[in-house]
Amino acid sequence: MIVPGLCLVACSNSSDPAAHSQAAPDSMAQMDHSAHAAQTLARNGGIPGTLAPFGEGYPESGDPCRRLGESSATSNWLDDDAVLVGCAKAEDAKPLGGKIVDTVQGVTILSIPMAEADIPHNSHDVLVPGTDFNATTTLKCGMDRAKPTESCPAGVKRNWGIDGTAMVVVTKPDGRKRALFFRDGKPLNADSSQADSSAGWTFTGIRKGDEVTIHFGPETYVVPDALVEGG
Repeated sequence: MIVPGLCLVACSNSSDPAAHSQAAPDSMAQMDHSAHAAQTLARNGGIPGTLAPFGEGYPESGDPCRRLGESSATSNWLDDDAVLVGCAKAEDAKPLGGKIVDTVQGVTILSIPMAEADIPHNSHDVLVPGTDFNATTTLKCGMDRAKPTESCPAGVKRNWGIDGTAMVVVTKPDGRKRALFFRDGKPLNADSSQADSSAGWTFTGIRKGDEVTIHFGPETYVVPDALVEGG
């Protein structure tokens, strides 16, 4: 005997296989996105991507703070004469000196004058007159994935970082600048910004003889060892 009431209950509780099959991929995608976001945050020392963190630590590799690049959240504090640094923990910021300019999403942001940040290490390099560079030159460069057939003015600040990092500042054909960082002659990374979409670009360095060809997104730079290390 069929009881109508029981049929209604059974029908109302039946599951829709199609709905479950769609929900599963959506759930997996959300989990993958969350896991990737957590990994990126951890890699950046707990500093969100909106602050454009870069590098492997500040002042030395492995330290908890990070250099900050250009983004809509940091543009008001960027200064050619200072280094912008973010620390996820306020206690990590105290020994760095400089001036605390704000706290954003729990991150303490400091502006550290170059005079304080640029501590020389066993370097007696003089400066090129009229500049704050130890040497200047013209590099082979290429933009928009073109071969490096153009010429870009460049200058180097050797032992620019507390850990001995050298910074090569290149003036691109459009007049904008790109900073390339080296340690012990090896390319580390480049500065990035959300303004030119470079925050997500891939950085690689390929050595050939006494020069390194750097590919940063669609940009290419050929940097000789003599510029970075002298001699």
